[in-house]
Amino acid sequence: MTPQDADKILTSMFADWVLALQPSVTEIGQDYATLSIPITPKLARIGGIVSGQALSALADTSMVIACSAFMNGFEPIATTNLEVRFLRPATGDTVQCRARILKGGRSLLFAEAELIAFPSGKQVAQASATFFRP
Repeated sequence: MTPQDADKILTSMFADWVLALQPSVTEIGQDYATLSIPITPKLARIGGIVSGQALSALADTSMVIACSAFMNGFEPIATTNLEVRFLRPATGDTVQCRARILKGGRSLLFAEAELIAFPSGKQVAQASATFFRP
């Protein structure tokens, strides 16, 4: 799967409110995906800090794209749990999320993600999730 293939999955399978974050796939491999979003005034709270809801959506979306890479294409999956740990305020120009599959089975996939703000390069959040393959 190429980043362009994954971007097509984003535009055709994700809700409009997720697409409003302007996510783009910058890198993808057999069991990982890296997405980024620009930090815009619509995502920022007081002081230019990206809202936790936007970071959570980026993490979940990135992990779903990583699952698609792992499954060799998009399949409907359901997030059964999502945990996000906010480590510091996300400010700057962009937030990048690198998601990877820890373990994939016939019915469950386990993933984790790391979110980094740029240009500082500082980690702003960590996430983990479990996904169900119906």
